[in-house]
Amino acid sequence: MTPGRTLSACSRARFLINGTFLAFAAIAYPTSFALADEGGVSFWLPGQFGSLAAAPQQPGWSLATVNYYTSVDAGGSLAAARQFTVGKLNPTVTVNLNANLKANADVVLINPSYVFAAPVFGGQLALGMTGLVGWNNTSIGGTLTASVGGITITRQGLIDDGRTGFGDLYPKATLLWNSGVNNWMTYVTGDIPVGEYNSNHLANLGIGHGAIDGGVGYTYLNPQTGQEFSVVTGLTYNLTNGSTNYRNGVDWHVDWGLSQFLSKTMHVGAVGYFYDQLTADNGCAPSICPFKSRVAAIGPQVGFIIPGASTQAYLSFKGYWEFDAANRPSGWNAWVVLSLSPSTTPPQVRR
Repeated sequence: MTPGRTLSACSRARFLINGTFLAFAAIAYPTSFALADEGGVSFWLPGQFGSLAAAPQQPGWSLATVNYYTSVDAGGSLAAARQFTVGKLNPTVTVNLNANLKANADVVLINPSYVFAAPVFGGQLALGMTGLVGWNNTSIGGTLTASVGGITITRQGLIDDGRTGFGDLYPKATLLWNSGVNNWMTYVTGDIPVGEYNSNHLANLGIGHGAIDGGVGYTYLNPQTGQEFSVVTGLTYNLTNGSTNYRNGVDWHVDWGLSQFLSKTMHVGAVGYFYDQLTADNGCAPSICPFKSRVAAIGPQVGFIIPGASTQAYLSFKGYWEFDAANRPSGWNAWVVLSLSPSTTPPQVRR
């Protein structure tokens, strides 16, 4: 199909909804590389929802894999907070850190999920579990000045730590409803802290504590024009980290996506997110509290549908440039998503 032509309303709606949702709606995969909260590590990974997030799904088993890469840096209080944990500093110490924290992570997330055909509360229920494997490298370089009781100690140098292994597990349940061009969803997900974590390590693949996150979403999808807009918002409640007796505050996040289908197998558009910590952490050192963070991002996206006889593939690329960051490392991140789902009936092109 060339730009300017359209599919019939029924067939195009079915094709777009069943063929393209998986990379966005079926894979909630929080990780420890979206840096905020305790020592710069949060449960929620901004950007995990995007275009067609609330669109209905094809019943049956599906599998999504995501290669996620990020490069961020920060300084000041955030680098000092990591020093308190890693260096086992007394919380009463006053710290002045003229240094930079840099973090790079490259992970693969794997999400098998199952979509039930029978309605639940009038909607479509999907259950999934996400795990991750990869590496994380974090470093702090500069000068640390610590003062307590009139005594001042200065330490200069570089702390560098790299880690390869497995992260936590992230179960997720979603309910989806459809009415014409309007689609709604609600979801709940959480963190099972079984990944590689050590409070003495600068780099970790797990976050060291449990969390629960829930929210709602909406997708506008016009089958005649191929235009869509999606937005998902939610809140994270964090449990206490037993290793550090630290509890992150309540986090609020918004993910959005906007796209246009140029043909029956390709769409382009923009994505973005906003992340804000609503309440301060509990357990951080008094000299750097209250510790709250925020960040926003925007970037491009492109996706391709690859039809098959029994299995349909979806391949997408998207990237984010972060700005307006506070108490949080910021930079950029890139995603490569490949999802496999049951095939749908091929759409008919209107001539």
